[in-house]
Amino acid sequence: MSQTLQSVRGMNDILPDEAEFWELFEDTVRSWLKAYGYRPIRMPIVEPTPLFKRAIGEVTDIVEKEMYSFEDSLNGEQLTLRPEGTAGCVRALIQHSLAAQQPRRLYYMGPMFRHERPQKGRYRQFHQVGVEAFGFAGPDVDAEMILMGARLWADLGLDGIELQINSLGQPDERAQHRAALIAYFEGHVDILDDDAKRRLHTNPLRILDTKNPALQAMCAAAPKLIDYLGAESLAHFEGVQRVLKDAGVPFTINPRLVRGLDYYNLTVFEWVTDKLGAQGTVCAGGRYDGLVGQLGGKSTPACGFAMGVERLVALIRESGGEPQAAAPDVYLVHQGDAASRLAFRVAEGLRDQGLNVLLHCGGGSFKSQMKKADASGATFAVVIGDDEAATGEAQLKALREEGIEQRKLKVDDLAEAIIGQLIDSDEEE
Repeated sequence: MSQTLQSVRGMNDILPDEAEFWELFEDTVRSWLKAYGYRPIRMPIVEPTPLFKRAIGEVTDIVEKEMYSFEDSLNGEQLTLRPEGTAGCVRALIQHSLAAQQPRRLYYMGPMFRHERPQKGRYRQFHQVGVEAFGFAGPDVDAEMILMGARLWADLGLDGIELQINSLGQPDERAQHRAALIAYFEGHVDILDDDAKRRLHTNPLRILDTKNPALQAMCAAAPKLIDYLGAESLAHFEGVQRVLKDAGVPFTINPRLVRGLDYYNLTVFEWVTDKLGAQGTVCAGGRYDGLVGQLGGKSTPACGFAMGVERLVALIRESGGEPQAAAPDVYLVHQGDAASRLAFRVAEGLRDQGLNVLLHCGGGSFKSQMKKADASGATFAVVIGDDEAATGEAQLKALREEGIEQRKLKVDDLAEAIIGQLIDSDEEE
């Protein structure tokens, strides 16, 4: 007997009840982004592997251990399933000369891929909403992006999400801090774990982000990047804080917040929660002014963030939100050859008027069809038999409200009657 095929570990099916919830979430997100002037962009899922090595950094965990990379068997090109969206968005910006025309506010949604251990809220195929702004050099866009997050949590009815911010300064300032960090960690090499030793001379900043409890106290006492920032970097960071304070958005400065990607500079931020276990970050980002130039484009200031859809959906459900399946306005019941032919015309006519219609398929008695009509959640049943078909009529039956008598109407009058009843019901509520 052949083995039943299963989905790939860490790559999950999203079934209809949950998928409808995702669509409601995505609709909310699209309206929220439109309110801030962001426009959609869609990039390929597969990109050239060198794009991510150059953008993310060859000594990052993502590039070293997590990317799904392969060789195209037809031309030998090295390709990778995208592990994040910013690099591809910047590549598209450069390729199509978008930044040369005007500052850009862009967003995208879709799957990303990283080969890591699946756990709650973290999967090998996961979905992100990415938001990127190009051509804005000041701290105002950084601050606006953070305020956007605060508004979205309110729109989604979420609380308990806390904001952490930091500044990574500029490359020369990080270089000074890096040298100090290496010297400090070399003085504590006897307690470093294997991962920290591996990163000591390649990416020492990431040691500060360790999850090893044995290293926490040592890392807490390490040299802090903010002490190496120059006047311009400090002014930028203070500008972000000023907007947040004026808007009444509470935040914590976390000097160990460094982010896992090499391209960040100046502002970095994370929105975190303790309601999802260890995987507490639901939205994160920052400024990356050097990335466009690094990938071959004209130097362009840039800032962006990404949020994990799975984590936010889990948080909504953790907070008591539940998906509501979209019920049709009408379930169309029919029996008999003439009735079935008329039913198709009636269903399309009702849809032309903006109504959602579920047309019964598969035959069955009127009784069994009416049971399915009731189970569908539809507000009305439209019933057509051969007798009704002969006179061009149909029975209209309310399924959710008592006291409304079933009545026979000409099929051309159905839409007006149904819409009128729906409007009356909304006004009563």
